[in-house]
Amino acid sequence: MNQILAFSNPNEPVLDAKSEQHLDWLCQQIIANRFLPVPPEEAVFVGDGDYRAIGAEFLAHFVRRAGLMPEYDVLDIGCGIGRMAVPLTQYLDRADAIYEGIDPVANGIEWCKRTISPAYPNFGFQVQDVKNALYNPEGSIGGRGMRLPYQDGVFDFAAMISVATHLPPEEIETYCAEVFRVLRPGGKLFLTAFIIRDADELTNPGCDPRLTGFERLENQPCWHLKGENPMAAVGFDDGFIDGAMANAGFTLAAKSFGTWHGDPADHYQDFLIAEKPRRNA
Repeated sequence: MNQILAFSNPNEPVLDAKSEQHLDWLCQQIIANRFLPVPPEEAVFVGDGDYRAIGAEFLAHFVRRAGLMPEYDVLDIGCGIGRMAVPLTQYLDRADAIYEGIDPVANGIEWCKRTISPAYPNFGFQVQDVKNALYNPEGSIGGRGMRLPYQDGVFDFAAMISVATHLPPEEIETYCAEVFRVLRPGGKLFLTAFIIRDADELTNPGCDPRLTGFERLENQPCWHLKGENPMAAVGFDDGFIDGAMANAGFTLAAKSFGTWHGDPADHYQDFLIAEKPRRNA
């Protein structure tokens, strides 16, 4: 069974048939809408695949799996060149919701500011000069010293899509703690990762051949691709990210393994969804 943890809150909203139909329609409209911005192919640095289709896919995951609502205030960490932001412009309420995207790659942020924000003023973007061996090797801010430039408790939802896949373990802990700080009680973190359940699964015929070269660092909970930049693709022992979330104060609400393992699923990377506990009445 792919979904190994279900939502722990029995009152979590579930889409009814009409809402499911509307979400499907919206995602198809996003994919087909030629007026929505798409960056030049050579400017996209956030992975392969169809820009609009991947963004629409994740919008559907955010709504179905994590209960994202149109009025929520959203933080997109590692927003890149707007792949999550563009579909969210069609879902988030312009009057009631804000979106903030943050990334260390200045070119992506500048494209978003120039292309998205003028039409959607509730969408803000900013560069955070965090050092990363793959995306920003000359950054002025060390990953362990990273602090999100937002006040406590100002967001309802945070996304880290293909971010943990490029971070060392100690920075995962920092990011979890910072996201916990800026979320409101009841807010959710939606994080994608490569989770290594055991070394044998890397020899599974269905495993993505690009990732069968993962090797575990001695005395570390992380895995890197042999011969590549250490941050090109980072995997983690099963349970490590769960523990980092718990140490930050989160409750793990859902965890689902992706098709990169060779498992049947409707998503490629592994998903972890964590919730900041609500205050006691």
